[in-house]
Amino acid sequence: MPKSKVRRKAAYTPPSNVQRTPVKVAGPTHPVYVAVMLGLMLLGLAWLVVNYLAGDTIGFMVQLGAWNFLIGFSLIVVGLLMTMRWR
Repeated sequence: MPKSKVRRKAAYTPPSNVQRTPVKVAGPTHPVYVAVMLGLMLLGLAWLVVNYLAGDTIGFMVQLGAWNFLIGFSLIVVGLLMTMRWR
């Protein structure tokens, strides 16, 4: 059986007219951002704990009723969403 010819490919050379821009590397997140992020998560947790333990005795929490759960979980979720931007 005859052998096939071996093809040699030319080495790739990138076009010289393309200008490359340097990529800006983002630095670490500011400590205030981290404090707000953790603060929101802890505030949401504290809101839910206070609602469960003493929600019947606090006037404005009694008026909010089931909205207390939305407030507490919303604070936690906002804190968790902030973690996606944390470096």
